[in-house]
Amino acid sequence: MDEDRERNEGGRFEPEHTDEEVLEAVRTHEPAGTKEVADELGIARQSADYRLRGLLDEGRVSKKKVGNSLVWSAEQE
Repeated sequence: MDEDRERNEGGRFEPEHTDEEVLEAVRTHEPAGTKEVADELGIARQSADYRLRGLLDEGRVSKKKVGNSLVWSAEQE
C-alpha cells in the first residue's frame, strides 16, 4: 500500500488526505474525537492525531477536553 504513495523532498510520505478532507471529517462529527476522524478517513488514530495537531497549530481547529476525551472542532474560516 505505502509503496504506491508519493514521498516529499524530505523522504516522508505525502498525506493520503487533504487538510480540507480532515476538516470535513471533523465537521461531520463535531465535536469530533480523534478516533472518529480516523475512522471517517480510514487511517490510524495516530495519523489522525498528527494531522489534527498540525491543523491546531495553523488555527484551523480547536481542541477541548471533555471528561477523559479530547474533542476537536473546526474553526470558522
